[in-house]
Amino acid sequence: MKGVELTKLVLEMNLTNLTPEIPLEDILILTSEINRPALQLAGYLEHFENERVQIIGYVEYTYLMQLDDEDRMFTFERFVSSKIPCVVFSTMTIPSEDMLEMARKYSVPVLATARTTSSLMAELIRWLGVQLAPCISIHGVLVDVYGEGVLITGESGIGKSEAALELIKRGHRLVSDDVVELRKVSDVTLVGSAPDITRHFIELRGIGIVDVKTLFGVESVKDTCAVDLVIKLEEWDKDKEYDRLGLKEEYTEYLGNKIVCHSLPIRPGRNLAIIVESAAVNHRQKKMGYNAAEELYKRVQANIVKKSGK
Repeated sequence: MKGVELTKLVLEMNLTNLTPEIPLEDILILTSEINRPALQLAGYLEHFENERVQIIGYVEYTYLMQLDDEDRMFTFERFVSSKIPCVVFSTMTIPSEDMLEMARKYSVPVLATARTTSSLMAELIRWLGVQLAPCISIHGVLVDVYGEGVLITGESGIGKSEAALELIKRGHRLVSDDVVELRKVSDVTLVGSAPDITRHFIELRGIGIVDVKTLFGVESVKDTCAVDLVIKLEEWDKDKEYDRLGLKEEYTEYLGNKIVCHSLPIRPGRNLAIIVESAAVNHRQKKMGYNAAEELYKRVQANIVKKSGK
């Protein structure tokens, strides 16, 4: 089962480990959901989601501290013995030494942060949501063009990497070449990234591997970006009818999410980089409420009405 190592979460959230004796390497977080154990500390353990990261905020902490020593230890033991992955004390709250000893007894890591509970929960849910999102790998190139994530797909050798290189030279940013990992972070958002082993590299046939970050600088690369537009490169077919107006959007689907897709026929003399740039800007215009094809259609209709009225 896919999970996030607790060590990675501790580093990402800059948490302080109050129980360094407990190894974190083998503990996996399996869900992006978070739990504040208010009812559980009060004794109601039905429907306790014990696989979640447990956060004790200021309210839960003061509740525990106002109990006498015996009741506090009984309550905390009942909580940490429930096979929880870890417990995080937020808002600069620090557990007592006897509570830490109880956590060590059941091998439950205790972590702490000065961040407020609300901000910590929001960031944890966002980060874990990305890390645990459904993921697929596809063959293509992902480039950030004017803030729009453009996924370029097509047959091997058709010119995807060459188009990406020209876009990089024009000031845009490479996310991934050859293999793109797509994560579904919501029902409307796909986030693309590169595998660790190929990040910032481009393969150019006849030249070999090019390190984009070293060659063009850190401003030419980006680790992740949302996929807003798909451009499918294909060989020019003189018998095929290609869309010349763009009144009707076409879509492709990844992980159940629909993304606007343009089929771009390739023939000698076509400048792919400029076409991709134009497609990205046009898509951005449409999101802002302006559609050039619809504007042309309205003008044509108005002209027809004007002429028919004479």
